[in-house]
Amino acid sequence: MKIVLICSAGMSTSLLVNKMQKAATEQGIEADIAAYPEAEVTKVGGDADIILLGPQVRFELKKIRGLFPDKPVEVIDMKDYGMMNGKKVLADTLKRLNG
Repeated sequence: MKIVLICSAGMSTSLLVNKMQKAATEQGIEADIAAYPEAEVTKVGGDADIILLGPQVRFELKKIRGLFPDKPVEVIDMKDYGMMNGKKVLADTLKRLNG
């Protein structure tokens, strides 16, 4: 499973990626989770199973959904992002992917 997180610069989201990866490992889930700046979404989004946007780039949701109409594109919950709750963001992501 490939999860791509998009934010304005790819920096703050790196901490969340680490926490999500740790949660995935603890749960025995094989996942490739990475963060990228919004400018790279066209390069990295094609290989993703799901694209998650940081709250600071939520205004790009419609545009990115338009670029990837066959993929789930969602905004990370602002509270979970602020708390860097990787376990909850991963759980929400799995729910979106598994219906």
